[in-house]
Amino acid sequence: MAAELSTSINIKEPRWDQSTFVGRAKHFFTVTDPRNILLTNEQLAHAHKIITDYREGIVSPGLTEDELWRAKYVFDSAFHPDTGEKMILIGRMSAQVPMNMTITGCMMTFYKTTPAVLFWQWINQSFNAIVNYTNRSGDAPITVGQLGTAYVSATTGAVATALGLNALTKHVSPLIGRFVPFAAVAAANCINIPLMRQRELQHGIPITDENDNRLGESSKAAQQAISQVVVSRILMASPGMAIPPFLMNHLEKKAFLRVSTRVKTKTEKCICCIKCHLVFATPLCCALFPQKSSMSVSRLEPELQEKIRASHPGVERVYFNKGL
Repeated sequence: MAAELSTSINIKEPRWDQSTFVGRAKHFFTVTDPRNILLTNEQLAHAHKIITDYREGIVSPGLTEDELWRAKYVFDSAFHPDTGEKMILIGRMSAQVPMNMTITGCMMTFYKTTPAVLFWQWINQSFNAIVNYTNRSGDAPITVGQLGTAYVSATTGAVATALGLNALTKHVSPLIGRFVPFAAVAAANCINIPLMRQRELQHGIPITDENDNRLGESSKAAQQAISQVVVSRILMASPGMAIPPFLMNHLEKKAFLRVSTRVKTKTEKCICCIKCHLVFATPLCCALFPQKSSMSVSRLEPELQEKIRASHPGVERVYFNKGL
């Protein structure tokens, strides 16, 4: 008879060492696996039960260590780390690859007219707003009014930026014109993410010591967290939106593309299939920074520094979920 699984496995942390890039990459390859969005509600509920029971010291009969870790990653892919709520399906990081392949492909195909740019930038920024809300840091509730204000300001600002860039590049070469979607996405990320997570900047995000004891909320930690997410998102989009413009510009000069519009369109769609890079770019860019980020106490707000030094004099660094 097999021995019962030990209850000492630390499933609060990822399976792999998060102090190394390779360890973080392995973690995010599992969390962002597109197959996770195909899991049924019953499978998610089963994984949720395994993890919640295990945290309470209850081990499901016959459960193996590999099954426990599999349940943890199913759980992590669908439930928010701070609130514990089931995340919106298209907002989960496992939906990034199929959603971004579709949206960025359309953005790079339909970029020549203002209505097309407006429509696809709005679609893209609405999707980004959902992702940014779903993967926010912290457990404070957000009212419908706050969410609506954040969405309108984020999408309006991002779309206006895209249209502005499109207007500036109308008289430049076709090659430069093809980079408009990427420039717009990069600039829009700098607007959309902070605005969708503006509550964190205003009120702070939870910070803890290394033992997960909550020490307060910090806006400085939120600034670092959001900055790291912005960098990751821009780099996440860069391979698929920076390489195709060069390829399409080169292929358009070839005779077979000039002869047939149909061939050109099909070729462009094939080039957009380079978006399969997202299978690798998404987890690798998520892995650039630890999910459980940290900063020195000396970089926190002065009043929070005083509070921590008074109540926890030995604490030198604080930790927080940066979001994704």
